[in-house]
Amino acid sequence: MNVPRLVVAAPASGHGKTTVATGLMAALTARGMAVSGHKAGPDYIDPGYHALATGRPARNLDPVLCGADTIAPLFAYGAAGAEIAVVEGVMGLFDGRGAAAEGSTAHVAGLLGAPVVLVVDASAQGRSVAALVSGFASFDPAVRLAGVILNRVGSARHEQILRDALAGIGMPVLGALRRDDAVAVPSRHLGLVPAAEREGAARDAIGRLAALVTESVNLEAVVALARSAGPLPAAPWDPASALAGSAEPSVIMTSVASQRHQSHDHDRGERGDARVAGSGIGGPGGGRPVVAVAGGAAFTFCYTETVELLTAAGADVVTVDPLRDEALPDGTGALVLGGGFPEVHARDLSGNEPLRADVARLARSGAPVVAECAGLLYLAAELDGLPMCGVLDATARMTPRLTLGYRDAVAAGSSVLTPAGTAVRGHEFHRTTVVPGNPAAPAWSFGGKEEGFVRAGVHASYLHLHWAGYPGLARRVVAAAA
Repeated sequence: MNVPRLVVAAPASGHGKTTVATGLMAALTARGMAVSGHKAGPDYIDPGYHALATGRPARNLDPVLCGADTIAPLFAYGAAGAEIAVVEGVMGLFDGRGAAAEGSTAHVAGLLGAPVVLVVDASAQGRSVAALVSGFASFDPAVRLAGVILNRVGSARHEQILRDALAGIGMPVLGALRRDDAVAVPSRHLGLVPAAEREGAARDAIGRLAALVTESVNLEAVVALARSAGPLPAAPWDPASALAGSAEPSVIMTSVASQRHQSHDHDRGERGDARVAGSGIGGPGGGRPVVAVAGGAAFTFCYTETVELLTAAGADVVTVDPLRDEALPDGTGALVLGGGFPEVHARDLSGNEPLRADVARLARSGAPVVAECAGLLYLAAELDGLPMCGVLDATARMTPRLTLGYRDAVAAGSSVLTPAGTAVRGHEFHRTTVVPGNPAAPAWSFGGKEEGFVRAGVHASYLHLHWAGYPGLARRVVAAAA
């Protein structure tokens, strides 16, 4: 495929990547272009703003979670039909997993053969900007750093000093944004407030961003730079093909704990039927099983491909909003509870007693209930002292400590999601803790510890997975729901 594309990077977090990337998407969309927005790394929040700016589904590109070979196909799939694609980077340009380049913005740019635009917060520097940019431009010859957008510029004189300095090293300046508090996005304990929690205000902010970028950035030069990217030799990813080509995830027996749980049948519910995924898909009479996926303001963390894979696996996917809906969708055969901010909405979640009871009934039936992070908290007996679904004998509470990072995990036992010993790469991102009551079978082993809960059809954990890296997960859940 040959979609014009560029990557928006920065020297470090906090320079304004999201502001500039989202502003570029909105400004180009306002010009009538079909724009595809993408986010390097695991972050769920920035893509929500991309989706508002472009009107297209949000897409993540994470080589750590999905594998490097999957990135170009995922990009080609997400960018199909677009006239230009803008990829927002993660952290600093060369910051990857630990001390490695894996998962960095530079890694993603290389996998896409895309030029890089560096966003620099110039608020506290002048001529030194040239030394900074020169270092980034020369650090890795495989990365084509093709231009700079200056952010938080103080005045016309300040801008001229910066432009002159960068001209001295031959680096094009594609734009200069002045300080503007009106386009700032509010933050809290895990970063920006998700767009879904402030949709009206978020749309207004994106409109102001589009106007600011249109006034401050040479959009013709940006489009020309994106068009300089050569053809991408990758067939687009496809959820049905991914399912057809996927085997069970790799199984590795690495510990006594893995062997201990292997023989436990955690996939039998109260109905006594085996819930492990088989080859058949379809509900009674051959219909498509209904899989409810949590959404709304409290559950905003779900990769687009998760829903697409569930649909391709044979499910009718229906969104349920635990803040507003008082019952699961009719005929629900499985429930997927992704991440989000239940701690912010705990009182309203707790107040929706009918849905909490319905979720508990579904879990007691042995149906698949897959929960990640926020979903784990929602299934607990209580969160910050407020009653939740009570599916798990555990209590959850906020803490000041941030838990963040990639995890190499192994399934501690067989579950509706994976066979025992399955190796996965996931991501943790939270400021909460869960204290179990009675001992329960764990979901994963990583870092010398066991984590999460498996009971009957329930699989609950802090670990976020990108299902495009493990398409078989969707097949198991849908088959178990049938």
